[in-house]
Amino acid sequence: MVERGQGRPILWLHGEDGLDPAAPVLDLLAAHGSVRAPSHPGYGHSPDSDAIDTIDDLAYLYLDLLAEHNARDAVVVGSSLGGWVAAEMAVRCTDRLAALVLIAPLGIKVGGRETRDIPDIFALPPEEVARLLYHDPARAAVDFTALSDDELTVIARNREATALYAWEPYFHNPKLRQRLHRITVPTLLLWGADDRFVSASYYGAAYQSAIPGARLETIDRAGHFPHLEQPAALVERIQEFLATGVAAERRA
Repeated sequence: MVERGQGRPILWLHGEDGLDPAAPVLDLLAAHGSVRAPSHPGYGHSPDSDAIDTIDDLAYLYLDLLAEHNARDAVVVGSSLGGWVAAEMAVRCTDRLAALVLIAPLGIKVGGRETRDIPDIFALPPEEVARLLYHDPARAAVDFTALSDDELTVIARNREATALYAWEPYFHNPKLRQRLHRITVPTLLLWGADDRFVSASYYGAAYQSAIPGARLETIDRAGHFPHLEQPAALVERIQEFLATGVAAERRA
């Protein structure tokens, strides 16, 4: 668990890329509140848990975490797979939430039964996956020969944990989309304008239409992980949303 900053509780839920404690987005968020960023069980250096092996389990785990810390008016920010977890949390209970920020969240089925909404990251060549995920695919290039055994282990564990949580059904809960109307807190959907993995115009629009009053905004020069490619712009959008959208909701 990375913990930084003071003030309003902010829960950061990482995606299938894992938790990087040195990611600039964490320090930027910590300027606006008390950030807690857990590494999901099985990712990075977090131990596996026999009791936690589904997205459903993660949703309840983090609801319990908010309760354990007696968090009030918390902002839950989730990226990709973490956005899916955040959405699953919010359809269950929003008692401790003030707002929800979903960054290119996965988790829903948009097309028909035979339509693949989400590309298969386990079957495609790494170069194609990078092209789909990043505005600048070069930033995904990794020289594995230069990495330590620990760094290689983290990469392998992240990939293994992603398969555990998201393999079947692939990166979605068939019932989540029909439950999103239960989200009753102000919600911001943030998307990289160059996301070719799940686009804002198709996948993001489906999320927006399912969550009452949700905003959908895009960030230039960013792909599926805008927190990596444009962290300052991402946090600026989040702060503007908290200052305007959430404040307006409270006044209403």
